[in-house]
Amino acid sequence: MKKIAVTCSSAIALSLAAGAFAHPPKTHRLEATPATVAYGYYWSDAPPVLRIDSGDIIDVDTLLTNTPAGLAKAGVPDDKIQASLKAIVAEVTGERKGPGGHILTGPVYVEGAEPGDVLEVKILSIDLPLDYGYNGCSGYLPENCENGVPSKIIALNRKKMTAEFLPGIVIALKPFYGSIGIAPAPDMGRLSSNPPGRHAGNLDNRELVVGSTLYIPVFARGALFEIGDGHAAQGDGEVDQTAIETSLRGRLQLTVRKDMKLKWPRAETATDYISMATDPDLAVATKSAIQEMVDFLVSEKKLTRHQAYQLVSIAGNVAITQLVDKPNLGVHVKLPKSIFAGK
Repeated sequence: MKKIAVTCSSAIALSLAAGAFAHPPKTHRLEATPATVAYGYYWSDAPPVLRIDSGDIIDVDTLLTNTPAGLAKAGVPDDKIQASLKAIVAEVTGERKGPGGHILTGPVYVEGAEPGDVLEVKILSIDLPLDYGYNGCSGYLPENCENGVPSKIIALNRKKMTAEFLPGIVIALKPFYGSIGIAPAPDMGRLSSNPPGRHAGNLDNRELVVGSTLYIPVFARGALFEIGDGHAAQGDGEVDQTAIETSLRGRLQLTVRKDMKLKWPRAETATDYISMATDPDLAVATKSAIQEMVDFLVSEKKLTRHQAYQLVSIAGNVAITQLVDKPNLGVHVKLPKSIFAGK
């Protein structure tokens, strides 16, 4: 009988394949209730509401960042205000709330995640459970806002995936989560959900639609994944503080990556590689995001730093992610995958 030699790497690959076959990903349903949300914070000491294995999928509900009173004031009928939102706003109070304002579903503990690892978040699907969203007015240039005007309610055409802002002004819907993140380092304590950071969080990156993958450096055991701040559509910058804010239901696959090391979150879409960074100083955030893309090209595409920096200038697109999540401003760099077709 002929013997077959198996290399170490081949053995590992066979083992992983066998494990994947023996243990297919499990899907966990996670509804938004007073017991399953973190209202306004990311925190390494937050008790998990769900524990899953690496590679499992969560089917998760998230709620818009508003209150029943705020929606009613804007003209939403009571029967269109979600019962889950009413319960959460009524019951999650005092020390259980804040310092930020986002209703985040989670945290989810991912078995095997340790500080220094990376959490891979694949966005498999996003659905719109509501036929409306809202947009406020504040943000970067609030002097443009009229005092006392309530949030604008915007009808969502879920069949056409469009929204009419005003007669003759139609917006294509591209739903995504404004806030996808994990616990920050323990020494940061209970961190407001408002500013994004190395833990990701309130990135407001409109590129993170279905089919995208977000990679987040892990700072606490179990990663403690949270998600919320659903958007039906948004422009880069999110200049008036809000997008078309709405509730979402999505399926996301969470996988621990021990073969990756990251300083900042990175992402990948069907068409682009994306680096990102945040800082109170927009210039610092911009330099960090560019450097992150240079570092990616050096490590993954084997370019020299000189070549990588030139390529970012020739083919990269530097964009302001958001200007309103104080104190941190966000910048991301997109590099099209198509340029590597011949490599």
